[in-house]
Amino acid sequence: MADVVGSDAWRVLSPLEAVEVACSTEPDSLQVQAALGGRAIDAITTADGSARRKLLLIADMDSTIVTSETLDELAGFAGLKDQIAQVTARAMNGELDFKEALRYRVSLLAGLPLAALESTWQSTRLTPGALTLVRTMKRSGATTALVSGGFTFFTSRVAALCGFDLHRSNVLLDDGTALTGHVAEPILDKDSKRATLIELAAERGIPFEATLAVGDGANDLPMITTAGLGVAFHAKPIVAASARAQVKFADLTALLFAQGYQAGEFVE
Repeated sequence: MADVVGSDAWRVLSPLEAVEVACSTEPDSLQVQAALGGRAIDAITTADGSARRKLLLIADMDSTIVTSETLDELAGFAGLKDQIAQVTARAMNGELDFKEALRYRVSLLAGLPLAALESTWQSTRLTPGALTLVRTMKRSGATTALVSGGFTFFTSRVAALCGFDLHRSNVLLDDGTALTGHVAEPILDKDSKRATLIELAAERGIPFEATLAVGDGANDLPMITTAGLGVAFHAKPIVAASARAQVKFADLTALLFAQGYQAGEFVE
C-alpha cells in the first residue's frame, strides 16, 4: 500500500480500526482499491488544511441516520410494505421521479390510522455511529442538519434524539385520526437538499470545502456532489458510482475518521 499512495507516514486514529496516511499527491482510487484486494476496508481521500474538520453537516435520514426506510415500515401497517418498498428502491436508485413516486406511495396509505406512525417510530433504530457523529461534530462547533425526503413526524424525533440543530422534511397530511393519502406541497426533493446546504453555508459564512453531506439515495446526489466532502453511505449503485467518497463497510464514525478525528476525541 505504501507504494500505491507514495507515502509511509501513518497515523493511527483508532487501533485496528482506522489509520490516516499523509500523501503529497492524491492517490489513484482504482490502484488503492486494487491494493486492498477486496478486503472490507473503506478508503477515503480528503484534503488536509483548515477545512479538514467540517463546520456543517447535512445528513439524510432513511437508510443513513436510521437503518430503515420509515415510509416502507409505515406501509407495513397497511399490508403494503413489499409494494411500496419496490417503488422506494426504484426512486432511490434514480429510476423514478422522486416527487411523483412519493405522492403515489403516500396515496396508498389513505385511511391508515395515525397510531401506525407511533408504532413505526417505536421500531425505528439509529444507524451505529449516528449519535457519535452528530455529537462530536457539534462539540467542535459544527452546525448539523437532518434533511430528508421523509416526514417531519420522524425527522423531528430523530433530530431530538441525535441532537441535530435543525431538521427539514415533508409533511404527511391527516384528518385528525387517519392519513388522508396526501403530502403537503412543496415536496422536499433532491434540489431542496442541495439548496439547504447552500443556504446554511451562506448564512453561517462557511465555505463549501468545510461542508459535509452524507446520504444513500439518488435524491441525495446533488448535495453530496456539492459538499466539500460528500459521502455515499452504504449507498444505491447510482450514488456509489457518482460520489467522490464512499463508506461501504464501516459505520457513521468513518465520517469522523475522514475528518482526522481520533477515536479518543469522539463524544459517545
